[in-house]
Amino acid sequence: MIVVVPVSPPRAGHVLSALVESTPISAGEAASLYEAAASDVLRAVAASGGTLLVNYRDEETLPESVVSELETDAETIVRDLAASALENIEDVRFERQVGSTHAARIGNTVTHLLEREEADTVGVLEPTAPLVERSQVDGAAMSLRRNDVVLGPSSGGRTYLAAFTAPIDFTDAYAPPSLSTLAGRTKTAGLGLGFAPMVPTIATESGLCATVAALEARAETDRPGAPATAAALEKIGMEVGGDESLERRETDNSF
Repeated sequence: MIVVVPVSPPRAGHVLSALVESTPISAGEAASLYEAAASDVLRAVAASGGTLLVNYRDEETLPESVVSELETDAETIVRDLAASALENIEDVRFERQVGSTHAARIGNTVTHLLEREEADTVGVLEPTAPLVERSQVDGAAMSLRRNDVVLGPSSGGRTYLAAFTAPIDFTDAYAPPSLSTLAGRTKTAGLGLGFAPMVPTIATESGLCATVAALEARAETDRPGAPATAAALEKIGMEVGGDESLERRETDNSF
């Protein structure tokens, strides 16, 4: 399976904006957290049996406000992120995104790989699901032997993984809640649908709370996981409060 990870340059004000609006996390901290999560996701894919394709947003699809503040070109920034996360990027594909919306960009990539390159299976893995493990990536690939489409549920009805053996109509296919929207498009296309295990996303407060709690629990075992994200959260100093919302940690609480 070709595993596509759509990555934006991790710049303040451009990534994880919902967290900045609804939590104590600053725009700069959100950018650091996004970069860490993307690094963990790239590592999971690289360790799996899939072929990693980093699908980056460049100057053609990024907002002008972001482009004007980039210190170098977007491709170089994303390549450097991948190089920092992985031991070797020689076998990693880098392709620019094309399209005016998230759904259009994903649709263009998936359709091109399936129809133009005649790939058997293509999965799209969001860079905001750092708890994903290589076994889940490989499991989705195996599930595509029985199903035409496999969706991975995430926080708030979102989808962290969408894997395909055939294209669907991607027009507004990621409209909230993307899980049910993508499922509906799969049915309309006459394709069989399967599901991967649920993994939270750090793109929402509830999803980040779930991620923080999971990392704290895993720290008590010999399989902590998501080391970059855990380190970023430790540096930011976030914890889940008694009301199940994010708050600044007052005392040391290492992952």
